Amino acid sequence: MAGRDPNRGKTITTVLGRRLGGELLRMREARDLRQTHAAEALTASVTKVAKIERGQVPLRDPDVRALCHLYGEKDEAVIGKLLALAKADRDRRKVQGWWNQYPQLKEQMEYVALEDIATELRMWQLTFIPGLLQTPDYVRALAVGNGTWENPDEIGPFVEARIARQARLTGEHPLQLWAVLHEGVLRQLVGGRDIMRAQLDHLLGVAQSPNVRVQVVPYTAGAHPGMTSAFTVVSFAEPGALDLVQADTLSTKVWLESEADAARHNEVFSRITRLALTQQGSLSLIDSVRKEM
Repeated sequence: MAGRDPNRGKTITTVLGRRLGGELLRMREARDLRQTHAAEALTASVTKVAKIERGQVPLRDPDVRALCHLYGEKDEAVIGKLLALAKADRDRRKVQGWWNQYPQLKEQMEYVALEDIATELRMWQLTFIPGLLQTPDYVRALAVGNGTWENPDEIGPFVEARIARQARLTGEHPLQLWAVLHEGVLRQLVGGRDIMRAQLDHLLGVAQSPNVRVQVVPYTAGAHPGMTSAFTVVSFAEPGALDLVQADTLSTKVWLESEADAARHNEVFSRITRLALTQQGSLSLIDSVRKEM
């Protein structure tokens, strides 16, 4: 039909919605109930229940409680976690953030949107300084070195967007950031010695912020459980209560959305931090490498 909005009526799945839907699906199947039972409890259609379990529609608090009652869940801690997840998903869907004006972010859109409403990030990085801690010159050097830009003119706006994300580290409710880096990250000459020296100097400065913790796993730590993959654990409540995991591949960002995935990566992160230098020892190593530059 002429003039019809192509997006009208379209359902959008979100990472948080899929996590919530997956939890509710698991609870329903554990009670050997069908979607028709859930539909009756919500006074809704089976189609809506299916969309809820696929993370395609937001869920109100009364509906979360109704499903928990149907599934026999009485633990207020569990119910509270699901309510917090539903609220975070509703907040995410309502946000029309600054990042929408940057098509250069491409597949990073969902991650940046979640970063905006998160309370804490725990990052393990093997190859480069995390985006929230990068200087503009370092971002640009990474983008050029990546070599995948069809239009080089897009690099400038990409750098601008990357730096804009760093506003989450300041303000009234700053993001809590715990970044653990492999020593090789400090020594990789991204953009040359001058750019790396400035980047390490910036890293030392940001690490003085009360909401930022930086640690380094030295070469001498030997083999460890983080050698095969970098990842970020994103928290929306107290750490461990409501977490998602994001990992990078060559072509995209992968979300690991189950509670089991979050628990496993939190344990790996904990093991990595035990092998890392203390915060003060890490800053001393960063300063030493900076002086070598």
